[in-house]
Amino acid sequence: MNIDELIQDAQRRMDKSIEATRAELNGVRTGRASATLLDRINVDYYGQKTPLRQLATIERAIQESDLGLTPSNDGKMIRLPIPQLTEERRKELVRYVRQLAEEGRVAVRNVRRDVIHHLKELVASGDVGADEEHRSEHHVQELTDEHTKSIDELLKHKETEILEV
Repeated sequence: MNIDELIQDAQRRMDKSIEATRAELNGVRTGRASATLLDRINVDYYGQKTPLRQLATIERAIQESDLGLTPSNDGKMIRLPIPQLTEERRKELVRYVRQLAEEGRVAVRNVRRDVIHHLKELVASGDVGADEEHRSEHHVQELTDEHTKSIDELLKHKETEILEV
C-alpha cells in the first residue's frame, strides 16, 4: 500500500467515523419530535433484526426501547406523545452526547494512529523516505483535525438542540 492509498483510506475511515457519530447523535431524543428519533431502533422480524422504519408494526419496539416513550394505539394510528424534557434529563442527555462525540473523536484518532504506524513501516522497509513520511504525517494530522472539528460542530449543534426549551 502506498502513501496515497493510506491517506485515501484514512479519509474514508474518518468520514465513516463522522457519519457514525452523526447517526448516534440523531438518535438522541431532544425536546422536539424528529423522524430520526426512531432510526436506531431494530425489531425482531422473523428472526432477523430489522430497522424499525422498514416495518409497519412498531408499537412494541418503541415500548421496549430506551427512549422512554409510550405509544398510544387507536387501532389505525400509533401516536408518540413526546413530553417536555426536565432540566435534569437535558443535562443527562448533554453528558451522553458529549460521550458519543468523544467516541467519534477517538475513532478518528485511532485511524490517524493506524496510518502513522503504516507510514513508519513503509519507511522501515525503505519504500518511502523520511521527508515523504513527514509530509504524509502532516497531511494525516490535518485530516484528523478537520474531522475532529466536524464532530465538535455536530456536538455543539446537538447540545444547543437539547438545551433549547
